[in-house]
Amino acid sequence: MLTNLSSFMPSSSYSSTIRFLNNKPKHHFSGLPPPPSSTPYSPSPSSNLTFPEKKQFFHEKIGIPIRNREKFKTSALAGFDFGGFESAQSVIEAVSVLTAIIVVHESGHFLAAYLQGIRVSKFAIGFGPILAKFNANNVEYSLRAFPLGGFVGFPDNDPESDIPIDDENLLKNRPILDRIIVISAGVIANIVFAYIIIFAQIVFVGLPVQEAFPGVIVPEVRPFSAASRDGLLAGDVILSINEIELPNTVPNSVSKVVDVIKKNPKSMVSFKVNRGGKDFLIKVTPDQNTDGSGRIGVQLSPNVKILKEKPKDVLEAFSFTGREFWGLTFNVVDSLKQTFLNFSQSASKVSGPVAIIAVGAEVAKSNVDGLYQFAAILNLNLAVINLLPLPALDGGSLALILVEAVRGGRKLPLEVEQGIMSSGITLVFVLGLFLIIRDTLNLDFIKDLL
Repeated sequence: MLTNLSSFMPSSSYSSTIRFLNNKPKHHFSGLPPPPSSTPYSPSPSSNLTFPEKKQFFHEKIGIPIRNREKFKTSALAGFDFGGFESAQSVIEAVSVLTAIIVVHESGHFLAAYLQGIRVSKFAIGFGPILAKFNANNVEYSLRAFPLGGFVGFPDNDPESDIPIDDENLLKNRPILDRIIVISAGVIANIVFAYIIIFAQIVFVGLPVQEAFPGVIVPEVRPFSAASRDGLLAGDVILSINEIELPNTVPNSVSKVVDVIKKNPKSMVSFKVNRGGKDFLIKVTPDQNTDGSGRIGVQLSPNVKILKEKPKDVLEAFSFTGREFWGLTFNVVDSLKQTFLNFSQSASKVSGPVAIIAVGAEVAKSNVDGLYQFAAILNLNLAVINLLPLPALDGGSLALILVEAVRGGRKLPLEVEQGIMSSGITLVFVLGLFLIIRDTLNLDFIKDLL
């Protein structure tokens, strides 16, 4: 299973049911800060300066309350922190979510074929060698070694099948519409599942509503960094930078801080921060990156508080669900579009099952409620990616059927179709294996072993 984790990050154009309340807390400004106490903190493998999209996912998309800002740790892919698999329960929850999504997708194909009387021979979760299997009603159900997705097999071109090649219940012998229904059913199942998940979240947990406050939070400060050296601490709230006030708008405040830091390498930058209810003035001199930009070694996130709003009745529940569903869908599509338009910069956001599980585990550890939107976004990612007209994806199969329809019902030669699909399967397998290895090597505990 391949997906694009950039869709977990907020888009500036994203419009959802999350609302912002403009409550402005009061701050009392005093002189200089007290000497910073030594705060133990494990180094992060991420870049020294975390840009806004690396943190906002958990506040804007997943809806995780900021209970322990000093301890809150992001999870991500290349260039992000992987947070480690400290909690077996959170990993199991993330694996369960991913497995459920794959099962739902393949069940869509399976049921669409079964209900039309089309012969099915295999139902598999994963690819490669079989780990476990059983047979029922002439269908082999199996769990396989490589967790890159799953498949539903048909006996159409199985040389070991004793079914006549002209059997009307073979998928290849069915009318174009029947085949389109079977191939599209996996995507439709994921879309429906995403809607159900969002509806369940709104009914049982409530709609995430963000209350935005002025300033930017500093969840983490890297040891021996400019920020650590000059007195910034994890948990500080930056209220202004170089006398530029930071309003309670997300994500503009974070972007302003990042821009000022990048533009001032080796030049003193003045921070007005709130710490423990008191305001202090801290001056930090950013270090210089190899590209000439400044860095201070912190991670930043919007200063928001997450509230939960439950619907008053069924109609409001469906209204909330619809707006949230279309908002998340737009975000997923927009993220994928940006990935293809800027592939050289965003290729690292294409992720395999290891990275997905790592992110899901971090979400589960922070707040189990976040798994609702994590699962919804994964479903939508899988649906959209599978619609791409690429071999080995549902969109590739639909494209071949479209070619057949344009040719007046004449299929491409069997060898051509098999060559296209085989090359696609090989490409997906190689890419998936590469992502598994890359994402595994990026895990914190693996890096500690190397």
